[in-house]
Amino acid sequence: MTVTLKDKSQLRREVLSRRDGIPPQVRTVKDREIMQRLITYRAFKEAEVLMLFASFRSEINTFPIIEHALKEGKGVVLPRVNREEKVLDLFYIGSLDELVEGYMGIKEPDPERCRPATVDSLDLVVLPGVAFDEKGGRLGYGGGYYDRLLASLRDNPILVGLAYEEQVVDEIPLEEHDRRVQIIITDKRVIEV
Repeated sequence: MTVTLKDKSQLRREVLSRRDGIPPQVRTVKDREIMQRLITYRAFKEAEVLMLFASFRSEINTFPIIEHALKEGKGVVLPRVNREEKVLDLFYIGSLDELVEGYMGIKEPDPERCRPATVDSLDLVVLPGVAFDEKGGRLGYGGGYYDRLLASLRDNPILVGLAYEEQVVDEIPLEEHDRRVQIIITDKRVIEV
């Protein structure tokens, strides 16, 4: 199947519009459901080092998840956008206080206060996405930062997508280099691919 940029752009617009339309009070309940499913999931409990992301705009609120993982004594890694090299640099964080406003206003690790991490150390990678399908397909925001990160993974950390049920679609148009996630956690279910 040939994937056109138009297909992806249109799908991205439609799903973001749905996600943005979730009322704040409903979003709060959904965030709690997703967090509960994630933190009680076996792969999360067993992971010693996990990569999370700082939520932005209408994404699932990941800050309580980050705090929970830190309290559990897990190694918590967050990405920082490196625009020059068009990659995500990874850093361990010890608290939310070590985050500063970065690319597009997204909270990122302060490289002055956080030590670098490598992809080889990750047991579990929790990914943002615009949309997911039940076969593990993921549609990102179009910058390719996470695609490049996923391509650099040599070992096989478990890849988990977090999404509101409104972000699960019938099919994501994938290209050969796209990596699928193994697990999608929504406010309604855990999808194991």
